[in-house]
Amino acid sequence: MFDGYDSCSEDTSSSSSSEESEEEVAPLPSNLPIIKNNGQVYTYPDGKSGMATCEMCGMVGVRDAFYSKTKRFCSVSCSRSYSSNSKKASILARLQGKPPTKKAKVLQKQPLVAKLAAYAQYQATLQNQAKTKAAVSMEGFSWGNYINSNSFIAAPVTCFKHAPMGTCWGDISENVRVEVPNTDCSLPTKVFWIAGIVKLAGYNALLRYEGFENDSGLDFWCNICGSDIHPVGWCAASGKPLVPPRTIQHKYANWKAFLVKRLTGAKTLPPDFSQKVSESMQYPFKPCMRVEVVDKRHLCRTRVAVVESVIGGRLRLVYEESEDRTDDFWCHMHSPLIHHIGWSRSIGHRFKRSDITKKQDGHFDTPPHLFAKVKEVDQSGEWFKEGMKLEAIDPLNLSTICVATIRKVLADGFLMIGIDGSEAADGSDWFCYHATSPSIFPVGFCEINMIELTPPRGYTKLPFKWFDYLRETGSIAAPVKLFNKDVPNHGFRVGMKLEAVDLMEPRLICVATVTRIIHRLLRIHFDGWEEEYDQWVDCESPDLYPVGWCQLTGYQLQPPASQCKLVYRKGVLL
Repeated sequence: MFDGYDSCSEDTSSSSSSEESEEEVAPLPSNLPIIKNNGQVYTYPDGKSGMATCEMCGMVGVRDAFYSKTKRFCSVSCSRSYSSNSKKASILARLQGKPPTKKAKVLQKQPLVAKLAAYAQYQATLQNQAKTKAAVSMEGFSWGNYINSNSFIAAPVTCFKHAPMGTCWGDISENVRVEVPNTDCSLPTKVFWIAGIVKLAGYNALLRYEGFENDSGLDFWCNICGSDIHPVGWCAASGKPLVPPRTIQHKYANWKAFLVKRLTGAKTLPPDFSQKVSESMQYPFKPCMRVEVVDKRHLCRTRVAVVESVIGGRLRLVYEESEDRTDDFWCHMHSPLIHHIGWSRSIGHRFKRSDITKKQDGHFDTPPHLFAKVKEVDQSGEWFKEGMKLEAIDPLNLSTICVATIRKVLADGFLMIGIDGSEAADGSDWFCYHATSPSIFPVGFCEINMIELTPPRGYTKLPFKWFDYLRETGSIAAPVKLFNKDVPNHGFRVGMKLEAVDLMEPRLICVATVTRIIHRLLRIHFDGWEEEYDQWVDCESPDLYPVGWCQLTGYQLQPPASQCKLVYRKGVLL
């Protein structure tokens, strides 16, 4: 969704500030009553008010305008800060032998200035680590041990079409034979032996040397796409020696006859497997390319950013006006949040013009054909209209599906959508979804699929009933036939393990589990964390990866929270 939402650096001023130049935007509907809170202006269906105190910063304001269902925070910023700090405190509690708690707080009672200063120091530390490539060590986690000890099943590579080998994984399965280095050997040179796949977990395979039969004593895990894994016959073609493991060397007098018998009719990797792996890890996006990407401080608009680095198809984008190159945004190259230069103007989307008058040396616009294509739609007949109601995943709280409204219809099938009951009066928190997006649903979707629908903030007639709400607001539901009904045969099953981006902190890729499947919608749970951090994600989201993707691409994997080891330096939690 809207990756990189940075709460503590959020600009609390309106997006219509005179300091910024934007393209002209259509005025807001005049029938929305407004209320004010802490300098922010909100729309609210019935205008009722009450008072509340923010648990993060201590500010007092109108209760109904407070963020979150429990009215605990005055703004998205405080909610996100609290959530992030709760995670850190939960890990610390575990290290100290205390049970984790949702109410754990860090820096909570400090003055706002002190809180921001501490966060700035924390961010600076992270940036310094990135510059020196010094990652925080996450020792003690092994996908193989995690899978084996808990009898987990990992989602197969074929579930991830955007990942390396996702479309050409072929018949790689249990019992496939490969040639691998023989580590049970005392020879001074590197030798190889044949092993069979006992179990697959994403890219990772549990291997057993040929000749060990039912003995699992020397079984080992490896990444099947690694450089030391070869199809049977590679050693003969390359002049490499095949030497049986020392433990079973005495078992057969004629190893050649044994191998001929064992390998007759057996499957192995395709001869061009390593070439396909290499080709599937070539990415068309390159550093210095310019793109339009969602503005993480004002979701309603886009800004120009420059590709800083590419890792496994994931892009680190730096906003063009960032002088120290620390104002960044992470997303996959197939993300719906990035577009070619000129996209916003072409469809009528808000765009923050850059203060930079000309391209910097070496920067160039990304060719339009490199971006993910959206399905063409016919807007000439019955189509979405402003004011229509629907259900949508909240990009600022991905664990919820909310009552929402179409606020503006753009060209090429794009829609600006607002979450009912929590919209800023200037539309600065509207967000853009395509009409075919798997993140929007017709009225009644949650009820039919037994998902908890989040009603408008402050709405008191509970349980929420769509019929009553539509009548009270004088609204109509968006026609069901306009929504995307395609459900691919994705292959995911409840309980499968994978690696998933934490879209609230998109630099992080974490150990995760599929806990629920509704058609093409997946509920992703981050192992070791409370359910409030879960995310609804589409089955074809480019933010989901097979087990072993981080190892294959060199990206750092965040293990389950209970296994994290934190580092303290000068009182700063890293």
